[in-house]
Amino acid sequence: MQFRQKALSKLQSPEELDLPVRFARPPGRLVLAVTVVVMAAAAFWAFTGSVSPKLSAPGVLTRAEGSYLLQSPYAGQVTEVLAEEGQLLSPGAPLLTVRTDKGDREVSVVERGRVTGLLAKTGLVVTTGADVATVERVRNQDDPLVAMLYVPGGSGAAIPVGAQVDLGVQSAPRQRFGVLRGRVKAVGRAPQTQAQIIGFLGDGRLAAQFTRQGDPVAVLVQLERSATTSGYRWSSADGPPYAVDSTTPVTGTVHLAAQRPVDWLLP
Repeated sequence: MQFRQKALSKLQSPEELDLPVRFARPPGRLVLAVTVVVMAAAAFWAFTGSVSPKLSAPGVLTRAEGSYLLQSPYAGQVTEVLAEEGQLLSPGAPLLTVRTDKGDREVSVVERGRVTGLLAKTGLVVTTGADVATVERVRNQDDPLVAMLYVPGGSGAAIPVGAQVDLGVQSAPRQRFGVLRGRVKAVGRAPQTQAQIIGFLGDGRLAAQFTRQGDPVAVLVQLERSATTSGYRWSSADGPPYAVDSTTPVTGTVHLAAQRPVDWLLP
């Protein structure tokens, strides 16, 4: 009972009644002040700052008019290939010869273009309608390249014409040469099917890759020209010491319009 008696005496003692009440210790006031400052700074940034969102999408370097798949109108065996990959051919120029039961027949290109892929080799037996070559529609070898990106269908509306685009090029390591610079020139109005992409690129493998997550929207990117070896502007001073070619896969990062952080919270 001795401990209880001391406790009661302590409570009844008026010796500390004249001391002021402490609401917070100095460290507590410091934490409170820092919290208020941080919240005020965050609110100020939310109303006056800006954030530039980005959208990444796969794509390919090509020519503005695309490519087409050349198909054999004959069934038979390929006896001779008359052109090489990279060669520019005029309309009606023979590409290969097919031996049929009615004699040798020449398969010719339909439109002027550059052969980017030979699918038929000497000795191969082809059927009517078989793909024998991919031909890129070009008028001359100096036609500039463009990049065609394929973004998810719901993201196309957020991309403005003129937006800056950074392109990572598969044949030019980013760590050494940086990224290729470009600007959005056009945005498709509707998603494209796999068949439509094949009709433009002439490449079923790429079309299957770009439609893996659904039908995408096509975004045409105009590359910025420069006096570099490749002829285009890079984030590095000179870019790669060689030319980049069409059909090269790229990964594009589109810089969207800047937004205020508070806009994300407002309806």
